[in-house]
Amino acid sequence: MRNTEGARMLRAALCCVAAFCAGAIIAAPAAAGDLEAGRKKVRTTCQVCHGLNGLGTNPTVPNLAGESETYIVKQLKAFRSGARTHEQMSIIAKGLSDDDIANAAAYFSAIKVTATPPK
Repeated sequence: MRNTEGARMLRAALCCVAAFCAGAIIAAPAAAGDLEAGRKKVRTTCQVCHGLNGLGTNPTVPNLAGESETYIVKQLKAFRSGARTHEQMSIIAKGLSDDDIANAAAYFSAIKVTATPPK
């Protein structure tokens, strides 16, 4: 069996390129959602609890305004798959498509949050 130094180097280089490409594909962020479609979905599905402004309507509901888009997508998909559970969110998330999730996440993450420190 013949195994030249050049062939070994070529295989090593190809393995490095393949590993780099696989990492780039895995690490690539999901396509950004559509803000207007997100606003519409939030108005019909999320507003009652999370508000159109992304601020929870009572102290037990998390604020989503300005939250990381990646975080929101991850949590909604976890609710939808059952990896994370909550009485209401598990039911709601099951009815969301990947586009719905991306759009709502884009909308909530785009809300600018400002705070004034107490005097």
